[in-house]
Amino acid sequence: MRTALVIGAGLIGTSAALSLTSRGVTVHLDDHDTDRARTAASLGAGTDAAPDGPVDLVIVAVPPAHVAGALADAMDRGLGRAYLDVASVKGGPRRELEARGLDLTAYLGTHPMSGKEKSGPLAATGDLFEGRPWVLTPTPGTDTEVLNLALELVSFCRAVPIVMDADAHDRAVALVSHMPHLMASMVAARLEHADESAVRLCGPGIRDVTRIAASDPRMWIDILSANPGPVADLLADLSADLDETVRALRALQSEDETARKEGTSGVEDVLRRGNAGRTRVPGKHGSAPRVYEAVVVLITDQPGQLARIFADAEQAGVNIEDVRIEHATGQQAGHVQLMVEPQGASPLTQALRERGWAVRS
Repeated sequence: MRTALVIGAGLIGTSAALSLTSRGVTVHLDDHDTDRARTAASLGAGTDAAPDGPVDLVIVAVPPAHVAGALADAMDRGLGRAYLDVASVKGGPRRELEARGLDLTAYLGTHPMSGKEKSGPLAATGDLFEGRPWVLTPTPGTDTEVLNLALELVSFCRAVPIVMDADAHDRAVALVSHMPHLMASMVAARLEHADESAVRLCGPGIRDVTRIAASDPRMWIDILSANPGPVADLLADLSADLDETVRALRALQSEDETARKEGTSGVEDVLRRGNAGRTRVPGKHGSAPRVYEAVVVLITDQPGQLARIFADAEQAGVNIEDVRIEHATGQQAGHVQLMVEPQGASPLTQALRERGWAVRS
């Protein structure tokens, strides 16, 4: 790949363009908002000048509802040798392109499983996709050259290619992305009019659950509008679980001992099924989840605190597998949880205490 055209200079398009330019590919940027294209170009993602002729690869990075139109326009104009999109829904755009009667041998639907709560070119980074899955949905009619160019793009972005059927992909992202986003928004909505005294008690649990609710609603309306069926099916199943859980909790208020036992059993059932599902979420490096032990250290809000902790852990010969920070409400301090292998917890605790850190037992 020597040349590429990125249509849509948002977070994903600009991040892909940054990765390609860093590998020596000449990237042209196009966006209906010319200021966005100029901004992306100023960041080093390429040039906002139109290409002189067909490029090797056209990357369409627009919302799902506009993918088919943007692709059809690019194909009709002969802008490239190969075409792909990076939208989060795959089945609908392909069917719309087929309905338009286009030759789709030069097209491949893809989806990089990476993003941020922020959008736009200023949020883009060249390492956004590094180590992340990038789904490819070829069909028997997909030209081999197109697939090879897509794999080259994934390689340049240092992502991990995964081949899936388009509709299977849509059902999968409904489960692991679209439905969780709606649930996070519903939980976060409970906080909008909550008493301030309750909100001040927010800890890492509620922060983890509601983090993705900060995303742009307009973007998510586009995504959910393109994949409503699978998401609705999952929410219907979840609604049934919620109804059962509500009944179980109400039963715990009963004066009847049998009812209370049934309520306890119902709540325990949903919690245990949650445990079982959580074990299937891939852990570090895509492996099965590991059980780590937390070493909790009090830190103050001063420059260099985390760097010192990491350096002291290195001196102790203990690898930090993960890090979580819990901020103290109304104070310039907090707790950092250093997740380590169980055998490393005691040596790390001792080493940090010897270096003056306040480690919580």
